[in-house]
Amino acid sequence: MQVGISCLVLPGDWSLADIVRETKAAGYEALELVLRDTGELSLETPEAELRRLSDYARGEGMYLASVCPGLREKRPNLTHPCPEIRAQSVDTFKRAIDAVVALGVDNLLVVPGGVTEEVAYDEAYYRALQGMQALAPHAEAAGVNLAIEYVWNKFLLSPMEFARFCDEVGSPRVGFFFDTGNMTIFGYAEQWARIVGRHLMKVHFKDFKRAGFEWKPLLEGDVNFPAVMAELRKLGYDDALISEVDPGTAPLGATAQAIRRIMEM
Repeated sequence: MQVGISCLVLPGDWSLADIVRETKAAGYEALELVLRDTGELSLETPEAELRRLSDYARGEGMYLASVCPGLREKRPNLTHPCPEIRAQSVDTFKRAIDAVVALGVDNLLVVPGGVTEEVAYDEAYYRALQGMQALAPHAEAAGVNLAIEYVWNKFLLSPMEFARFCDEVGSPRVGFFFDTGNMTIFGYAEQWARIVGRHLMKVHFKDFKRAGFEWKPLLEGDVNFPAVMAELRKLGYDDALISEVDPGTAPLGATAQAIRRIMEM
């Protein structure tokens, strides 16, 4: 396993050179890159430039574990009530998949949408299902995994439902981005790892304290990391453990050290 970090928690104005320098110095070995609306890494970045950036990071010894579409202006939403917006969202995800290929990465984090007052749960489910089924052939042809993450979007709230959703999409390229913190508010991370484990693709590390409703440094919240690691080992998971701990919650170096302690559990 590698000690990783998501660029989503790093300053948005850092260049990739800044990111590599600062994260290597703090003890990280792997990165989850972020595609933003504009800037060095975006959907508009030419393929050749994406390859150059990827080669640079790898040349510095960093493993590129995943890509997160951190889009705000063009954020895709497969559960939106408008069919045209859903179609545009499929196209946006396809462009993101193509960028992932150019970067030489095997994984794209996907948030398909969510449940709102305007979007009922059953509507969200079937729209998201149709959207992921539309994306699956493109991902399969590209050799890119689409790892769906639960992100407090009121959707896919149960590990059994999450596993069923992945089963119904029916593609080996569509699965589960396991975040240890996100479901701790109402469940237990190790149970998600066990129940959805056959679909698990990548792992985010965060920690959450139910009392006080607070994000905490790793090993200071309610996540049972020994149990999580036991489940990951049963699954044979040997990829990056990617921190999503905000540096305001814990310093970069302290989080890297905590991940190494967790690896030994």
